[in-house]
Amino acid sequence: MVNRFQAALSDAADQSQAEIKAALADLSGPVPEAMMYAVKGGKALRGFLVIESARLNGVVDAVPIAAAIECVHAYSLVHDDMPCMDDDQLRRGQPTVHVKWDEATAVLVGDALQALAFELVLSSDLSAAARLDLSHSLSQAAGIQGMVGGQAADIAAETASEPLTLDQIIALQAGKTGALISWSAMAGARMAQVDTDRLQRYGDALGLAFQIWDDVLDVEGDAAAVGKAVGKDAAAGKATFVSYLGLDGAKSRAKELVDDACDALSIYGKEADTLKEAARFVISRTH
Repeated sequence: MVNRFQAALSDAADQSQAEIKAALADLSGPVPEAMMYAVKGGKALRGFLVIESARLNGVVDAVPIAAAIECVHAYSLVHDDMPCMDDDQLRRGQPTVHVKWDEATAVLVGDALQALAFELVLSSDLSAAARLDLSHSLSQAAGIQGMVGGQAADIAAETASEPLTLDQIIALQAGKTGALISWSAMAGARMAQVDTDRLQRYGDALGLAFQIWDDVLDVEGDAAAVGKAVGKDAAAGKATFVSYLGLDGAKSRAKELVDDACDALSIYGKEADTLKEAARFVISRTH
């Protein structure tokens, strides 16, 4: 039986993809085709967080914002998979965009998805103040202060003379992976223009737990289930949560973070149960 969280996650994916498809409906050619290809097949965790945090704050239509964050996430993966970055051949069990099309198309697909994200936010029916807040905060979460900054630090670490410390890895991942997850968790509060503190605490803990579990999956995950190559971090001698904490230590730390995330939602009572299920899912997933 599909639980409430899994149903909500699947619904978020369907609604986000439908919103993006509608935005591209009048366009044809390899770039819009590859844009839809890039957003399909993902978990849509970030889109789910947007929709669920919006529901928690009384916002009814959060789908355009959920679609926006899925666009940003997909763009980052398309570029991250390219030969100049991680040079991955598979993503979500399918050929990566640059493999299925070509590198130039992959660059344009990422660029177009990023631009579409802001179009979706600014075209939504939210108040002008909410649209401005969401756009400004998304630019920070996705840019050099967030995801891009984290990716840059990750690339620099590959050729650094000394491995990163654990604190440096935490800071790196707070940008690379955590920034978009935290933004998604806070999006509902931003839409309602209310305090974001509790949802930020939840999102920050969730984002770090997510990355720790990614490191766990890189060690013990199955490539077919994960949908991409595994074991790359160890082969490259990369400093990770697992290399510092050990496999059991990393799992234990991820569980502590999930407990922290759930505790942050205590003021919402049972209304936050689905978000708590999402936190527990993060450290039980196989991909």
